[in-house]
Amino acid sequence: MAATATGIHHRSYTSELRLRATKAEYFRLGLTLALLVVVPFVLDNYWLSIVNTILIAVIGAVGLNILVGYTGQISLGQGGFLAVGAYTSAILTERYGVPVLLSVVAAVVATAAIGIFFGLPGLRLKGLYLAIATLASQVIIEFVVRRDPGGFLTEGAGYIDVARLNILGWQVERSTFEQQWYLILAIITVLAVVAARNLFRTGLGRSFMAVRDQDIAAEAIGVNLTRAKLTAFAVSSGYVGLAGALIAHYTEIVSWERFTLDVSITYLAMIIVGGLGSIAGAVYGAIFMSLLPVLIRTAAQQWGDAVPVLKDQLPAVQNALFGAVIIAFLIFEPRGLARLWQRAKDYVRYWPFRY
Repeated sequence: MAATATGIHHRSYTSELRLRATKAEYFRLGLTLALLVVVPFVLDNYWLSIVNTILIAVIGAVGLNILVGYTGQISLGQGGFLAVGAYTSAILTERYGVPVLLSVVAAVVATAAIGIFFGLPGLRLKGLYLAIATLASQVIIEFVVRRDPGGFLTEGAGYIDVARLNILGWQVERSTFEQQWYLILAIITVLAVVAARNLFRTGLGRSFMAVRDQDIAAEAIGVNLTRAKLTAFAVSSGYVGLAGALIAHYTEIVSWERFTLDVSITYLAMIIVGGLGSIAGAVYGAIFMSLLPVLIRTAAQQWGDAVPVLKDQLPAVQNALFGAVIIAFLIFEPRGLARLWQRAKDYVRYWPFRY
């Protein structure tokens, strides 16, 4: 009987560097791309708007996971960094007439710079101390955008109206608003996810993981801790700034209520539930945590008469279930949805064996 090859083997560096190594992975990739193509044709505008919101959340969650999951630097300032990206792009576009593409790039750069500034304490602090330091960034940024000293941000209006997206003469139409935005967001999200995945196949990405696993040993073998940590803050904040700029142009309004501490906690929950240190986990977590409140509202509408507490105390129920989900994952599967998916694949791959 001929022997059957098992495992994944590489005969060249080119083969090893491929993003996909097996036929099953190529099949899943093709299925995912096919799903992305089909979505705008099968969903109505309501559900497509939810999908668009999820795509933006995926970008922000991937950025946060680069910092927290891969570099081990906890951050509670994502809501503030979203605000920096949103306000920067909106102000440049509406007040100074900067083209949208340039304003979005400027928002990414500005947010990365702010991330580096607030990441400086990370050179000395770890764990809960760093969490408090990044929480300060959230409080400071939220205070500035909420109080708007001198009216520089909103000129006293309290918000910024953003004009309909116009890219090089191509303008989003109201009749196909969600479909056109889906195309834009899907392309940007795919590029952002692929870029993040490739980042950790480079020396810079590996230095992030070395800092996370053992920073003293990493420094001993030549990793520049200052460069690695500040670069991680810059890259992570840049991703979040991109998400913030997209929020501004998609919703066509920027106000401080969208960038509170609750938003920072929600993004942290996304990567905890999805799986720390996993790009795919950030995607799964963003999808799951974005759909959770939608599913709760749907349940309240359908079963509110039978279970009055669902309808009468909907915000409290949402918060309770939100916390329960986080606790459940921390207790029963700390590695999140990414690990559950991996276990499911292993079960199918090794069936009928149990190892």
